[in-house]
Amino acid sequence: MMQLHQDYDKFVEKDTVIVSIGPENAKSFKSFWEENEFKFYGIPDDKHSILKLYDQKIKLLKLGRMPAQMLIDKDGALRYVHYGNSMKDIPENDEILELIDRL
Repeated sequence: MMQLHQDYDKFVEKDTVIVSIGPENAKSFKSFWEENEFKFYGIPDDKHSILKLYDQKIKLLKLGRMPAQMLIDKDGALRYVHYGNSMKDIPENDEILELIDRL
């Protein structure tokens, strides 16, 4: 999430809304959000309903919920998905910004 936070203005310039889904309950998630002063939206998903909807994986031996990045267009169509195999397997912001330009 910090990676997205660092380039938040670049996403805004491209008329892109960032929404991050977290595995914490609402109270913990809110505290984490406020602590880090994220500018974008965050949704707690402690019941894993959003995780299941998008088939995101949980691997307990790799610290839990694996990262996933998705681009959903303004019509609600899923246009890009990257499911990470580890907590470090996250596309760079420049790659995501380039994909947005191509949509």
